[in-house]
Amino acid sequence: MARVVVRSETDAAGLARILRPRTDLLLERDLGDGTFEAESGPVLSYRRTVDVVRGTVGDQPVLVTQTVDFRLAVPYFGFLFVLPFKHALRRPGTGRAPWWAPPARLDARGASVLGTLALLTLASGYMNTLFTQTIPFAGDEFGAGNSALGVAGSVVRVGGLVALLVMIQADRRGRKVVILWATTAGSLLAVTGALAPSLPWLTVSQLMARAFSTAILLLVTIVAAEEMPAGSRAYAVSLLAMSSGLGAGVCVIALRLADIGSRGWRLLYVIPLLALPIVAAVRRRLPESRRFIAPHVRGAMAGHGGRLLLLAASGVLVNLFVAPSSQFGNQFLRDERGFSGARIGLFSVVIGTPAVIGIVAGGRIADVRGRRMVAAVALFVGTFCTLGYFFSTGWLMWLIATVGTVISAAAIPALGVYGPELFPTGLRGRANGLVAVTSLLGSATGLILCGVLADRFGRIGPAMSILSVGPLLLAVLVLAAYPETAGKELEELNPEDRPPSP
Repeated sequence: MARVVVRSETDAAGLARILRPRTDLLLERDLGDGTFEAESGPVLSYRRTVDVVRGTVGDQPVLVTQTVDFRLAVPYFGFLFVLPFKHALRRPGTGRAPWWAPPARLDARGASVLGTLALLTLASGYMNTLFTQTIPFAGDEFGAGNSALGVAGSVVRVGGLVALLVMIQADRRGRKVVILWATTAGSLLAVTGALAPSLPWLTVSQLMARAFSTAILLLVTIVAAEEMPAGSRAYAVSLLAMSSGLGAGVCVIALRLADIGSRGWRLLYVIPLLALPIVAAVRRRLPESRRFIAPHVRGAMAGHGGRLLLLAASGVLVNLFVAPSSQFGNQFLRDERGFSGARIGLFSVVIGTPAVIGIVAGGRIADVRGRRMVAAVALFVGTFCTLGYFFSTGWLMWLIATVGTVISAAAIPALGVYGPELFPTGLRGRANGLVAVTSLLGSATGLILCGVLADRFGRIGPAMSILSVGPLLLAVLVLAAYPETAGKELEELNPEDRPPSP
């Protein structure tokens, strides 16, 4: 239980503001006698008591003491929000949420679900980046060149076909049960990479692991969209993206293990076993999605082909550039800039940590002002900055890479929320699985092209220049063809999910 005590001197107007129920972070109910409790908000318990120590005497101000006792409903990551929550409670309610809070207020269930989903994305974020981060070191042990590594990366991403089968089951059996067994299967399959005797064996072992980790990321985004209020869906995606990035950051930091010896990279494949306790925790806390439980029609693809084609094309375009940028980024640093595993890890942490700024800002602006402009600007500017770092050295390379990461990150919540939003409940899993498959095909194509072109040019930068056309075309497509979904309920975007009229 956290406590905030605020003593202040104010006038009669200020006292009236203090005695007014809050409507920002939470919605208060006035119990009388200066006592308030939470009617709605991200808290398990809450009570605010206002005591007037000294009333107005002539021109003397009023002396007021406020005592607030609360317990946040955010599991696992609640400690990150306690201090900003306390800071906000020290001030009278403004009717508007602080910049760090969801634009539309969450209730206790929504806060609990979001915190639990963030724990899942922490695990899947690690598993999703594991192969990408370790492949340069595995390539050294197995004597593979850029072309072979590009092919290996593309094959791993073909596991999206398995992810599609998982997503179909989520539409039939429910989100929760599929998330639990996908996390279990993904972690156990990832561990097999530690024993791989060759690059083909490593590739095959991680094909299935990557498929399940991809399905986890898709499913947590769907559950978040189905549970969050209309005005905070992009915000929720931004928090999940940060948690996934934290998991990827753990993998990056662990890269120093690769410097132990030629086989040190294998130690990173043991860490996914830590996902098994997470499964046990999620089983206790995560409810089934309320929209999946609610009566809904079984999804049919008829009538949704246009939206599916739009998102599928978008996935191909963006991943033509993003996938090789991620996988060959370490190769570039190691071969062309002479970085060790530890220095690659430091570089990734230094340029990746500020991405939080872009993710938070992108999610909030996408909810308040709209998704399309945020996504288009972030894609256009971020691509040029990311491309620039492949042609720079020294401190300029660090600076350009950091700026590119921050700006590109703003597109993650703005675009990531469209997948769940544009399809009805009975089709949401299958449609997002199909989009993931086409996106992974874009990744595979980009990786193969980058590997072949890098070997031909003798450098990775020129290859990335050619592939940058993908996200630049997507920026134009977003402005020209994407609908604006900010602030709209899922049932408004998908009329077949509306409850029948009485």
